[in-house]
Amino acid sequence: MQTLLTSLQMRNADEFTIANLPIASIDLMEKAARAFVKSFSAYEFDGTKAIAIFCGKGNNGGDGLAIAHLLLNNGYGNVKVYVINFSNKQSTDFAINLQRLNESKCKIDVIDKAADLKNIRTDVVIDAILGSGLNKPLTGDYADLVKYINKLNRKVYAVDVPTGFPAEGSIPVGYNGIKAYKTICFQRPKINFFFPESAQATEIFEVVDIGLDEDFIQKQHSDFLLLQENDIRSILKPRKLFSHKGTYGHALIIAGNTNTMGAALLSSMACLHTGAGLVTACIPQSGLTALNTMLPEVMALPRDECTTIENAAKYQAIAIGPGLGVSAENDKLLESLLQSNQPLVIDADALNILGVRPDLIQQLPKNSILTPHMKEFDRIFGEHKNWWSRLQTAKEKAQALQIIIVLKNQFTFICVPEGSCYINPTGNPSMAQGGMGDVLTGVITAFIAQGYSSSEAAILACYIHGKVGDNLAMRRSVVNASSVAKEIPGEIKKLCI
Repeated sequence: MQTLLTSLQMRNADEFTIANLPIASIDLMEKAARAFVKSFSAYEFDGTKAIAIFCGKGNNGGDGLAIAHLLLNNGYGNVKVYVINFSNKQSTDFAINLQRLNESKCKIDVIDKAADLKNIRTDVVIDAILGSGLNKPLTGDYADLVKYINKLNRKVYAVDVPTGFPAEGSIPVGYNGIKAYKTICFQRPKINFFFPESAQATEIFEVVDIGLDEDFIQKQHSDFLLLQENDIRSILKPRKLFSHKGTYGHALIIAGNTNTMGAALLSSMACLHTGAGLVTACIPQSGLTALNTMLPEVMALPRDECTTIENAAKYQAIAIGPGLGVSAENDKLLESLLQSNQPLVIDADALNILGVRPDLIQQLPKNSILTPHMKEFDRIFGEHKNWWSRLQTAKEKAQALQIIIVLKNQFTFICVPEGSCYINPTGNPSMAQGGMGDVLTGVITAFIAQGYSSSEAAILACYIHGKVGDNLAMRRSVVNASSVAKEIPGEIKKLCI
């Protein structure tokens, strides 16, 4: 998995690479510019388009100058650079690249104040104004400059990070930075790119390798770890000869109600297809026909007026919540399960019960897994103004309660008792349909039943669930939950090869 760094740590990685590779800082900047241009050219291959490059006087601006030089050398004949002269300071590498650009006869305008910007005509904008060290909203001329660029209504490519966007930490409610189409970032994505608020700063982002010392980066301390396919392959265990249904555990899914049996069926289907040896669905009597018709392999435990689970210890994994409904009976059922001291997978209406029964939070068995979306999380742990603070709370509660919190998002955050936060990169908007969370719950439960730890089960489930959705989204515009559940065995097979 990739260690994600703060902006300060990334600067340290720059310095370490320069000192130990060894490579001159100006040459490292040239490598970054080449990586940017390679990505940019794949999107903007028309060399006749007018390109306006806005360059501050720090190293981000130095990157922009080097990019301008390379674009000219690569056949882009209509490049113009705007040097943003709002400060007397300039970096050494900026000065070197400015001299090189002057010698190339590139068109350069120096902008001493935002009011100097008038009648700029361009097809594409490259933003290289400010780097990743900014941690406050833009003010003064910088704010006016960015406002002008955004009003151009042109496709903007940001160098490493959009100007005005903080690489980590709280994202201001009134974001007033660059609104980029694409950000091409160096070596690692910014931590804040994984929060929904980043959508106002960049539609998409791509990470390009610029040759920083990977060993140094991976050794840096960070709570944020980006999952990769090799991590999943290293955790998954192929099925062995002479194993049997008992080898892969007995999972109990407590779900569904009179009008919400679909949630129970989806969770049970996902649990079955993910490989639990035995699956029992604890459902209302009214759902038995649907269960027997759709999933004959799944056993039933009728739940009408049931407020306890007899002999809960016989199940290797228990999930509760999808489509369950909030009622006094279900309240008592959840409370009785918590007292069994057996780790649970808690989702949907079981989370809603926790939201109105804060006394139960402290009773959560160690290594239980909560799978809330944003609103469910805030009902349990209080309102949050932004995703950064929400994630800090998730990390703190996972440690304090010794549980796993799967905070669902476009990029799902998996917070574990040791303090780390794993970021899952798979999944896509085509999966934005009802039932996806029910399927995820079933997948997590199946992995626990098979003997994986709670943290491993959450990591495997989130990645594989999203990966299946990504595969399906390549063939269709909308991906439904049942299709994801059915494709999971094939994805596990591929990952085990």
